[in-house]
Amino acid sequence: MAAPQDVHVRICNQEIVKFDLEVKALIQDIRDCSGPLSALTELNTKVKEKFQHLRRRIQELEQSAKEQDKESEKQVLLQEVENHKKQLLRKTTKESLAQTSSGITESLMGISRMMSQQVQQSEEAMQTLANSSRTILDANEEFKSMSGTIQLGRKLITKYNRRELTDKLLIFLALALFLATVLYIVKKRLFPFL
Repeated sequence: MAAPQDVHVRICNQEIVKFDLEVKALIQDIRDCSGPLSALTELNTKVKEKFQHLRRRIQELEQSAKEQDKESEKQVLLQEVENHKKQLLRKTTKESLAQTSSGITESLMGISRMMSQQVQQSEEAMQTLANSSRTILDANEEFKSMSGTIQLGRKLITKYNRRELTDKLLIFLALALFLATVLYIVKKRLFPFL
């Protein structure tokens, strides 16, 4: 019958293999993940949890190795622990790459949002400029129309001023003729002998 210590070592080894496979699968999921950012963050969190479980199992295996009675078994288990630690170190590098990738993705998404806002603001500015340009063109056309009306008004006023001068001159001449006529009639009636 196997000693309880051997059973514990076997269980630790099985769990290490299980967590190792789960971490590999999650890392592959992270590579394949195309978004959204929340899914990537969730996968990252799962990877961290699996790494913590993996570290604990490796520590338990190391503790069990140190407690072995036979030196040969102790050395074999310690060698296994070292192998697991090396694999964990390589996977930790992958985890940090996944975190870096997640951070870069988040930054890129933030930049994309900012660029989208800038494009929207630019479109609004262009629309405002187009509306302003249209208003200026309308005002210019109206000004041209008013300018023509003002010039016509100026010509009419000049014409009326000349007409007024002509009318005054005609009235003056008519009045002079009338007075001359009145004087002539008065002279003929009052002084017929002259």
